[in-house]
Amino acid sequence: MNPRVTAVMLAYGAEPWLETAVRALLASTGVELDVVLVDNGCTGDGVAQVKGLPGVRVLSPDHNTGYSGGCDLGAAEATGDWLAFVNSDAIVAPQALRRLVDVAAEPGVGLAQGSIRLGEDPELINTSGNPLHYTGLCWTGGYREPATAHAQRRQVTSGSGCCFVISAALWRELGGFPAEYFAYHEDTELSLRLWQRGRTVEYVPDAVVVHHYEFTRTPIKSYLLERNRIVLLLTTYQWRSLVVLAPMLLVTEAAMLAAALAGGWAGAKLRGWAWIWRNRRWIRARRWQLQTERTVPDRALADRLVSRFTAANVAAPPGIGVFNLISAGYWRLARPLL
Repeated sequence: MNPRVTAVMLAYGAEPWLETAVRALLASTGVELDVVLVDNGCTGDGVAQVKGLPGVRVLSPDHNTGYSGGCDLGAAEATGDWLAFVNSDAIVAPQALRRLVDVAAEPGVGLAQGSIRLGEDPELINTSGNPLHYTGLCWTGGYREPATAHAQRRQVTSGSGCCFVISAALWRELGGFPAEYFAYHEDTELSLRLWQRGRTVEYVPDAVVVHHYEFTRTPIKSYLLERNRIVLLLTTYQWRSLVVLAPMLLVTEAAMLAAALAGGWAGAKLRGWAWIWRNRRWIRARRWQLQTERTVPDRALADRLVSRFTAANVAAPPGIGVFNLISAGYWRLARPLL
């Protein structure tokens, strides 16, 4: 029998690719598939176009639940043994989900991510797994590099929320995404939690997904990215790591504040700090949960982190060369102390 997969997809805003993305899911081969579509505030006609399709269920919460909350809501309605989380502008190849399920089903694997290609040129990579800097900065790996350079399966530090597969039982065991994140870094947190439990995150090159990706920075996105980066550090790192890395983490905060001032989103950065202070009790509780459930120490995962910021999908901020020099030097000194 083919594996039973529930694909969870969210709809928000105009969603010009939604119908194409849903129909591509329904055309998947080698799996028994149903789609749970969470309407977080679609302003186009995409939801109406797919609502009556066989195998598609639409959930309509009374407010925008964000990426984290929407995924949780959709997954709670899943009937499949496997969950596929797919962006509404991502077009999966027919065999992609089956390949991801086959890899995710291997012993010791936590989740499997597809080969995410750029919609403007599917021969180029959007992400082949996201690198994670030890200060919590994360970005799309392999951006605009030839897909042929990423043709080998490998383990990656963080899977991309654009398209990945995970066991429904494991998802429930983990409790899904923290709704408090709302959007951004929840896929990084999930990946780190899997590594900290002795599971792996796998990049699967022959599970091709064409993503109509465009990086934009808005005040709300900047707010969530920076806020959640700090929450990620405060909850997933062991105390020893936080103490050892504290000087460089403070340098990074100063650098990000300077970038915020120069970019006109300093208010968003400050609101992130304020949110963290107001929600310190939840952060303490989240930290206790994550540190209690882990079985692998930070020291054993140090190889998974990088010490230089090399994102190709965003313009390098002024002074990035100096930052990378300091960061790499500090990591050489600090890593043995973790």
